[in-house]
Amino acid sequence: MNYAGIYIHIPFCAVKCMYCDFYSIADREGLIPRFTNAIASEIEQCVVDTSDWVFDTIFIGGGTPSLLNAKYIESIFLALHKKYDLTHLKEFTIEANPGEAPIERLRDFRQLGINRLSIGVQSLDPDLLKFLTRIHSADQVFKTYDNARSAGFDNVNCDLIYSIPGQSWEIWERDLNRVLDLDANHISAYTLTLEKGTDLFKLVKNKKVIMPDDGQTGEWFLKTHELLESKGYHSYEISNFSKIGFECDHNLHYWRIHPYLAFGPAAHGFDGHKRWNNSRSLDHYLQQVESGISPVSMTENLTEKDAFNELIGFGLRIKEGIDLTRIPDIFLNKFNQNLELCMKKWDGCFIVKESSVSLTPTGMVYGDMIGVDMMV
Repeated sequence: MNYAGIYIHIPFCAVKCMYCDFYSIADREGLIPRFTNAIASEIEQCVVDTSDWVFDTIFIGGGTPSLLNAKYIESIFLALHKKYDLTHLKEFTIEANPGEAPIERLRDFRQLGINRLSIGVQSLDPDLLKFLTRIHSADQVFKTYDNARSAGFDNVNCDLIYSIPGQSWEIWERDLNRVLDLDANHISAYTLTLEKGTDLFKLVKNKKVIMPDDGQTGEWFLKTHELLESKGYHSYEISNFSKIGFECDHNLHYWRIHPYLAFGPAAHGFDGHKRWNNSRSLDHYLQQVESGISPVSMTENLTEKDAFNELIGFGLRIKEGIDLTRIPDIFLNKFNQNLELCMKKWDGCFIVKESSVSLTPTGMVYGDMIGVDMMV
């Protein structure tokens, strides 16, 4: 029995944010009815063997899924319900942007069985919101949060970004404390990363924007973890914090390398042996699905080496660490050799237990580099 998730990608946005590398498009909302029909068709046409999977999570991300009226989300959900056994579903998440999720729509989402809301707060500082090309205000964050609670959501996440150019520790700490005062169940705190193809990448490349240095980012990472831990939010993953029992089960599927289906443009799935990506173009996606052709644009069959390296890379991201029982025998000696070398090179960064190896908070600061050293 394999516990598994389902991801639905909604690409529509009111504005394309300058730092965002997720596939999203602005000013195409007129295609929403056609798009939801295509998603339903893609679900119907899916040929992945899920006979021994138990679906317990659905995540609707984007883009800005809260731009869609509930009837469109319902049509997607009905298509899933018709194709798959969803009786074991325990977590059903949808993403929402402040100011783009009216209370009536949130109530409709809740009535559909969606029980977790993820709000894209990012910042509460007006200047930083403007820099990030976010179109909401701090007041709209608080309003959307209150509306979510009024609509019956008892599992709410707030997404936040730090290490933004022009952001001081005082501004970041103030934002964190204001979100903590809301008493959210889950907080995602991401460092602003530079992704090729984004407007932010171009600005940095042209020296119009200077990113904070790695030393500051590492220091803020540790201070952020310390602050959130002290307020009862345990860090179960490098950028994710929750009250006990409110970890994001869907994302844990990714980090534990569980299988998951994915539908929509640019969505990527995994069946335990191979990974695949859908076309990163709404127009091409629609043409393919409507012609009865699979929208998958790339498939990668994982070798034993690939699977081992993923076990290392994902395992080091999460607090529970690398599950040693999942390491293939053929890589066990190499793993132990690499671990011994890394523990000398990265002193004080590892927590070694009988059945797991994980990183200390300091280790997580250097997690990407440690991961490379641990891989084969």
